[in-house]
Amino acid sequence: MTWSYQHLLRIDFRVVIVIITLMTISLLVISAHSIPTTADVQELSFFTPVVKSQIQWFAIGTGLFIFFAGFDYNKLREWTWILYALMIFLLVGLFFTNSIQRVHRWYKIPFIGISMQPSEYAKLIVVITLSWFLERKRASAGSWSTVFQSGIIVGIPFLLILKQPDLGTALVLFPITLVMFYFGDIHPLVVKTMSWIGALMLICVTVLFLDIIPHETARPYATTFLKDYQFDRLDPNTHHQKASATAIAVGGLTGSGWRQSEYTGGGWLPMPYTDSVYPAFSEEFGLFGVIFLLALFYALVYFGFQVTAVAKDHFGRLLSAGITVYLAIHILVNIGMMCGFLPITGVPLILVTYGGSSIQATMTALGILQSIYSRRFMF
Repeated sequence: MTWSYQHLLRIDFRVVIVIITLMTISLLVISAHSIPTTADVQELSFFTPVVKSQIQWFAIGTGLFIFFAGFDYNKLREWTWILYALMIFLLVGLFFTNSIQRVHRWYKIPFIGISMQPSEYAKLIVVITLSWFLERKRASAGSWSTVFQSGIIVGIPFLLILKQPDLGTALVLFPITLVMFYFGDIHPLVVKTMSWIGALMLICVTVLFLDIIPHETARPYATTFLKDYQFDRLDPNTHHQKASATAIAVGGLTGSGWRQSEYTGGGWLPMPYTDSVYPAFSEEFGLFGVIFLLALFYALVYFGFQVTAVAKDHFGRLLSAGITVYLAIHILVNIGMMCGFLPITGVPLILVTYGGSSIQATMTALGILQSIYSRRFMF
């Protein structure tokens, strides 16, 4: 049976508690910072227009979670290439639409006034496609032909997303691919080479962001392979970077209190309920709140890798490992860029950042994880 409500009774309900808590945190931050700076916050309702919109996205995401948790993940094999082809079609189609904020990332859906970002779904579809392909090629996983074909599967969406341009989303695919290559027994030389490349990239970024090498000193060398605007994103001294660090520092141990922030509430922090949701939360709830939030994210990732450990087949292990890394990378990159360790690239903080595409893709991914978990003892 493709879908069964009985499997909903076998899911890991600890994950449900974590999801609900993260959603609550999201609504608290959005409610505090989606109001006019001149308004009297004490007299305003919790349910601002943006909060109501986020609740709608959470409702749709919950439906997707329930559907995919009860759905037999093995059936995804039959839909893999259809999903992959649809993803490529949507990514290519973006370049035939009008740009939004000078980039080609969203489709504006008429009549209902919402936008859809295909790259958010593309990351999950790449995980599904790689899982299917590496399972089929398990006997020849170490061959160079498998490496080449796997590279094409990831490379096409990577280049299309990079062209939008959306460097942050494109780079998320790199660690996902690396971990899936490791679990898929791809040639060890490829895994080692990718690991060294990733480590080298992190070292270079860290050197710049810790100001070991001043940003302008590195410009003549870096712009030999990067465009000027791309290198400017690696500047640790932008207003956004400094504002994020300031908001986190101002929070102290206990924070200013909900809707009591002076720095973020005064409009000094850009995008407080989208890209900068983490520092906005930090200012209001302080270090203790941050520890609680990080514990929730740790639990979500830990429970994800538990699914990988108990998955009954190779496809399930690959799929759960890829999804778990997909979740972990979003958390690490978003928090890292807000803390000043990474460039700000617009990677959302899962289930907390405002936005429909991210929520739907994340809840679908979490639903698939629970589908694997609930079928762990079936043979």
